[in-house]
Amino acid sequence: MITADTVRKAIRAVKDPELNLNIIDIGLVYDVTVGDAGEVHVSMTLTSPGCPAGAEIIQDVKQVVGDLEGVTAVDVELVWEPYWTPERMDPRVKAFLGF
Repeated sequence: MITADTVRKAIRAVKDPELNLNIIDIGLVYDVTVGDAGEVHVSMTLTSPGCPAGAEIIQDVKQVVGDLEGVTAVDVELVWEPYWTPERMDPRVKAFLGF
C-alpha cells in the first residue's frame, strides 16, 4: 500500500534545477495525502511566483509519484500560503548553503 511517507521519499528524486537540491530538503513540499484508492495529492510551492523552473518541477513531481506502484492518480496543488522562505529548508541544507 502506498503511504505519504513513500511518496515523500520518491519526491526526493525531484531537484530544483537552479539549486540542484531536492525539493523536500529545500522545503517546497508542504503536504502529501494518499486516498484509499491510491490517489495522491501533493501541496507544494516554489521559491518564488516567477520561478522559471516551476513547470518543470511540477511535471517531475507528477512523473515520479505517478510511477509509484499503487498510485492511481496524482494531483499537484501549487500554493503560495504560507509563502516559502529559506527558514523552511532542512537545517543541514541551510548550513550547506550558508544560511
